[in-house]
Amino acid sequence: MNSLFSIKLPVALFFVLKLAQSAYGQTIQVVLGPDEIGENQAWTIAVTIQNGSLKSNQYDFPDISGFRKRGTSSQSQTSYINGQVSSSQSIVMNYLPTKQGIFTVPPFKMKVNDQVISSPGKKIKVGPPVQQRDPFRSFFDQDGMNGGNEATEFVDIKEDAFLALTTNKDEVYVGEGFTANLSFYVAENNRARLQFHELAQQHAAILKKIKPGNCWEENFNIENIQGEPITINGVDYTRYKLYQATFYPFNTKTIEFPGVGLEMIKFKVAKNPSFFGQNYKEDFKTFNSKPKVVKVKELPPHPLRDQVAVGNYRLDEKISSTALQTGQSFSYEFNIYGEGNISAIEKPTTFKDGSFDFYEPNIRQSINRENNRVTGTKSFAYFIIPKEPGEYNLSDFVHWIFFNPTTKKYDTLRAQAAVVVRGESLKNEAIETTDAGSFYDKINSTDNTLRHASDSGWLKTTLSIFILVMLAGSAYLVFRK
Repeated sequence: MNSLFSIKLPVALFFVLKLAQSAYGQTIQVVLGPDEIGENQAWTIAVTIQNGSLKSNQYDFPDISGFRKRGTSSQSQTSYINGQVSSSQSIVMNYLPTKQGIFTVPPFKMKVNDQVISSPGKKIKVGPPVQQRDPFRSFFDQDGMNGGNEATEFVDIKEDAFLALTTNKDEVYVGEGFTANLSFYVAENNRARLQFHELAQQHAAILKKIKPGNCWEENFNIENIQGEPITINGVDYTRYKLYQATFYPFNTKTIEFPGVGLEMIKFKVAKNPSFFGQNYKEDFKTFNSKPKVVKVKELPPHPLRDQVAVGNYRLDEKISSTALQTGQSFSYEFNIYGEGNISAIEKPTTFKDGSFDFYEPNIRQSINRENNRVTGTKSFAYFIIPKEPGEYNLSDFVHWIFFNPTTKKYDTLRAQAAVVVRGESLKNEAIETTDAGSFYDKINSTDNTLRHASDSGWLKTTLSIFILVMLAGSAYLVFRK
């Protein structure tokens, strides 16, 4: 009977507290630490809510010059005064000073439970280290109080999680794409409580280390980190993608991704959990990825080996008309689509034998980054004027060469359209209608009598006099010395 009562009593008290809380207004405030501390003491910023509960354990605490963040802790308190119940809950960010001096906490704002709370900031004086009493000893820890219990003991639970950088290929050709993925994996049966910590700052530092300098990057631009289920060696995990990009090597230099570390908040658990007490304590653990190497090999011999694109491509062409008249332009689109470095695709080769005039193409491209692949289209839109009547296959005039890493062979996309051109030949029209320009206009009016070159004796005389004066001045200076 007593044991049953002991179980039901905390539950009843819980609902009583909740009902009492609703009777009082909730107030939220940001409480700053003291004006002066020792170099060996921590300074704090606390977010406190009265008669309510905090919706999150993660808030945007400000960075303070001269201090470094050392993690958060949580506090809760319940009071019974004159039969009335009041409660408070706090999240406290601890700051450790890096040196002595006077430092300024600038004004800042924080969003707490969908409310924006402002703080005016303050100045903090950090003095020499001071002798500290045991912070875990309090009135309730003394013998004879609280049953003589010691401070709550927290234990570490082994996590089943890891950080890994993976690639979908271990060896590629120059210009061939491979996708790199940096992710954090948490097993479904993981019992340890984990949480991301200052991810934006860590993310930027990690990317500086792992991005290779000899590659073109197509970034998948992961903005929201969301878990997705994945099975590895028969074990179910949740994968959190931190970074994903497809790289295209410029040369044969081996690509080396270094191991990187990701600091996570890992909560320790109270050895003897209590209903109202603090059952979790923040700690930190760094998860490290293993280095990864991708080898790059040269393309097979070919006269255009250093110029061709690499990928798996197809041709889609469009033509405004196949029945043409000489002198009348038509439009033709040479669309290259497929998987590869779309940005690196150069315009097709066009042959000009006088039968057609090709104008520079209008170019547009679209790139899709999804499902661990980079695909897209690059379109070259030509305006062409036929100059000679006849039947033509455009494959004789337009083609594009690339290397296919799947087949390991060079391939050519050739225009497939055939056209029929009617009308008179316009090959010589350009010569007949070309304006010879002002130079040729003067031929008939210019005297073609042979003449002797203009006399430049005055120039020779002037130069001779100048040289003599310089020599005389030099001799005077030498003899005077």
